[in-house]
Amino acid sequence: MSNFFGKVQKLGKSFMLPVAVMPVAALMLRLGADDVFKMPFIMQAGAAIFDNLAILFAIGIAFGLAKDNHGAAALAGAVAYFVLTKGTAVINPEINMGVLAGIIGGIVAGITYNKFHNIKLPDFLGFFGGKRFVPIMTSFICIVLALILGYVWPPIQSVIDAVGLWMIGSGAVGVFSFGTLNRLLIPTGLHHVINNIAWFIFGEFGGATGDLHRFFAGDPTAGIFMTGFFPVMMFGLPAAALAMIKTAKPQNRKAVTGALLGIAFTSFLTGITEPIEFMFMFLAPVLYIGHAILTGAALAVTYLLGIRHGFGFSGGAIDYFLNMNLATKGWLIIPVGIVFAIIYYFMFVIIIEKMNLPTPGRMDDESGSSADSIIAEKGISGLALEYINKLGGRGNIVELDSCITRLRLTVEDSSIISDDDLKALGASGVLRPTKKNMQVVVGTKAELIADEIKKLLK
Repeated sequence: MSNFFGKVQKLGKSFMLPVAVMPVAALMLRLGADDVFKMPFIMQAGAAIFDNLAILFAIGIAFGLAKDNHGAAALAGAVAYFVLTKGTAVINPEINMGVLAGIIGGIVAGITYNKFHNIKLPDFLGFFGGKRFVPIMTSFICIVLALILGYVWPPIQSVIDAVGLWMIGSGAVGVFSFGTLNRLLIPTGLHHVINNIAWFIFGEFGGATGDLHRFFAGDPTAGIFMTGFFPVMMFGLPAAALAMIKTAKPQNRKAVTGALLGIAFTSFLTGITEPIEFMFMFLAPVLYIGHAILTGAALAVTYLLGIRHGFGFSGGAIDYFLNMNLATKGWLIIPVGIVFAIIYYFMFVIIIEKMNLPTPGRMDDESGSSADSIIAEKGISGLALEYINKLGGRGNIVELDSCITRLRLTVEDSSIISDDDLKALGASGVLRPTKKNMQVVVGTKAELIADEIKKLLK
């Protein structure tokens, strides 16, 4: 079970590599549009990314799943996608797997790389051994897979379309369910999986599939799985941060104010919410459940009001203003957001005080994070070394990677690792989904810290 969860967790992380290019694509698409700077070549550069999302997912997922993130896996991902799509199209021209073909191809390529990247062949075939064998083997596997999917995929496609149509057709209930589930899955890191299904697979408009892709393609009905995140990320969670400052003990308020205001602004501007969510996710789960329900409610309210908006990365102010000209009733997000800010603020203040919840600043003795002071004194490598020591040393770290705000780890023995020690280094949360899998929420420096740790481990 531990091994299975680790693999699913790594798959969720691998989704983020192709998604990371989306903000740049959205930026070029909007800046080049006729209603902004009217620069067709810039607009087409952004459109080129959206038009080739499936192949980007194939390459990115294969690269992310590969043990050493080798380019041979990425090449195999591209091979897998082309063999899969061309092969199934010959059997049944009506098949349209969209981004899902890229996801499947990337998974096949990544697994194939991990299995065969160090294979040894007889001397007369030696040139084709090792990593060169991976794209070859991937193509053979995908030929068989294309043959199978060519006949079995149409009914599967019908089921996916039916689920998508239900989610879209069920209106407020469907988007409420998606929004609530999206937040509830964050502790496991598996929210990326359902996000990619809704944002890149459900629905079709002029060849574009998924809520996000259709929104940028000009579909006026798209955005129902994105719009409601704007009021929460730009207004609701920053208000929750203010509530935690208000309820902090006077002697601790100064220590926590800087950190809370910083992550509140990050949420407002970029839509990156994990640093603030992990501040109360486990300390006060009742608040997190309320937050999940309010997120679902925000998606339902914006749907019922006919607001349609979208983002290239997340529901922050950058995407809000950048994509406003593509939105329907986008201005209504601000008054809706203010209402949700008021609800969040008073809900957090009342529940924290009534239930005496241990949110930041409520403990008897708290100080600010030491991460910045360590970086100032010893640099990012110094902080990475501290993390290695607190994670049980080099011998205890089996595998390590990062995902936006988290270090994702497989360790030999998690019992020797102290959550308090990690939090003293600046981590805002520690998750232990299994005995050997861990996630440490370190904020937007996650990738820098992970890269430094990998260097030191070598």
